[in-house]
Amino acid sequence: MSECQDEGIKDGEIRDAGMKASVVGVIKGAPPTTQRSAITNGDQLWTSPVPYVLDKGLEMNAKGLILKAFDQFRLKSCIDFKPRDSEEYYIHVQKLNGCYSYIGKVISNGQNISIGSYCDSISTIEHEFLHALGFYHEQSRSDRDDYVTIVNENIREGREGNFDKQSNETTTTQGVPYDFWSVMHYSKGSFSNGNGSTIITKDPKFQDVIGQRLDLSPKDTLELNLLYKCSEDAGYFMHVSTASGEEGDSAWLETHRMSLNREHHEQCLQFYYYHSGNMSDHLNIWIREFQDELDLKGTLRLMGQIDGEPTNYWKLHHVSLNATKHFQVEFDVRKGAGSSTGGFSIDDINLSEIECPYVTMQLDDFEQTLNSISFGTTIYSPRQYSSRGYAYRVGVLLYNSFFGFFVQLVSGKNDDRLEWPCTERQLTFKMLDQNANIQLQMSKQFSITSDLSTSSNGSYLWDNPRLDGLPYIDDNGETIFAGTMNSRTPFSYKDELKTKEFLKGGSVIFTFSFQDITALINGSALPIPQVGEVNIKYPPKELKEDPCSSR
Repeated sequence: MSECQDEGIKDGEIRDAGMKASVVGVIKGAPPTTQRSAITNGDQLWTSPVPYVLDKGLEMNAKGLILKAFDQFRLKSCIDFKPRDSEEYYIHVQKLNGCYSYIGKVISNGQNISIGSYCDSISTIEHEFLHALGFYHEQSRSDRDDYVTIVNENIREGREGNFDKQSNETTTTQGVPYDFWSVMHYSKGSFSNGNGSTIITKDPKFQDVIGQRLDLSPKDTLELNLLYKCSEDAGYFMHVSTASGEEGDSAWLETHRMSLNREHHEQCLQFYYYHSGNMSDHLNIWIREFQDELDLKGTLRLMGQIDGEPTNYWKLHHVSLNATKHFQVEFDVRKGAGSSTGGFSIDDINLSEIECPYVTMQLDDFEQTLNSISFGTTIYSPRQYSSRGYAYRVGVLLYNSFFGFFVQLVSGKNDDRLEWPCTERQLTFKMLDQNANIQLQMSKQFSITSDLSTSSNGSYLWDNPRLDGLPYIDDNGETIFAGTMNSRTPFSYKDELKTKEFLKGGSVIFTFSFQDITALINGSALPIPQVGEVNIKYPPKELKEDPCSSR
């Protein structure tokens, strides 16, 4: 991690020990004062980390999503956020009338951002915080007339100011081309009086693109990094052949030293791997922590291991890290017993200071599956346990031309020791944009938060599933009770799969998190998540503490 960025692998080095290795806001009533060209007044830019306060009146789902939006800014830029201490300038996020923000840092003693009713989507929150960071709407650029036509007669009375064009004397595009995909762009029907579109793109193929509410676009990310003078990192590819060498031989890939940007010591390592060797070959993931700049050796800790049957597709993998000092990540491929004609390949390595997803589901040949599978087919995850011991399962609902997600509480080993109903848990479903550069990904996600809602018969939706859940038999022959299925259907349509890199090699990847946000009832931050035990099948017998390459 560079000092202005919290993801990416850079300056990778190979240590070879016997094997061949190579490195190859949806705006709902925003006031006229909120107008993506960016401000040019440097005094109105924030200093990172940006102080904030989450008002107690915010909806719980919105509070959790605000923190997820902060993670996206950390992931894609050098902008960080922190709960306010005593700073004069800070952002006060409240539930007011609609979704809106001021432009730039302009008000002391608490500058309001409103995340009102129905504003609780991550893209809407990103939109409003981009305003606060200094950005106008995209269709307000001084050169907008070259790309779109504003249909004034179709604008709702009193909302004309939302379509004002900004002067190139007080704003800058920083040389970045017009962006129809910007999260700061209005949709074609924004503030329409019912007589038709308010914005018409001069290039018709973008008419249904403007107003996307997935995530920051690549150009949004570029402009933000230019405005705040952030730097870039890059990813690397590694292949290790286990066809030669002896059992126990290893080859290593190590990153450069990385520093921590956040006070919270949590990192998520994400990469794809392809296992084409023997099932006893395995990949170890280590971190090496250094006491100070003079420490050349550091201390190694094993954080993860991949082994087992070879794969037929590239697989996404996450490893939770908890480095507290300067550190580097090291990949160690070890040759197992028996012959091999392949090895391990690693690609699209990204490192970020955010929490890893709890569950990952990869569905291969997804388009073909959608076309051929029975309407309404359900794919379940195995039973999962949250950090507090609640058991649940998630899954995907397939309907040929569209699909959805669901989550349901299930009976588990801790049920008699837990509090019921299970409230203030935020469930987030994500369809991953598999762009190799994590900063350019525009994933689609949706979050819900468990509460005291009841069903038609008066029972709590998030109550103990042993009370009125339906039984099923799991793969181990155990009878488990499943509670209410809370779903988002449709979540996406088949046609959307090709708008971004949602398909990679025919595979789609869904990730899920089940996060306890109880601390946000009266606070503005969550406790640091704990890294669980590492499941190690092949304990390393020998470890080279002195690398072949210099540091």
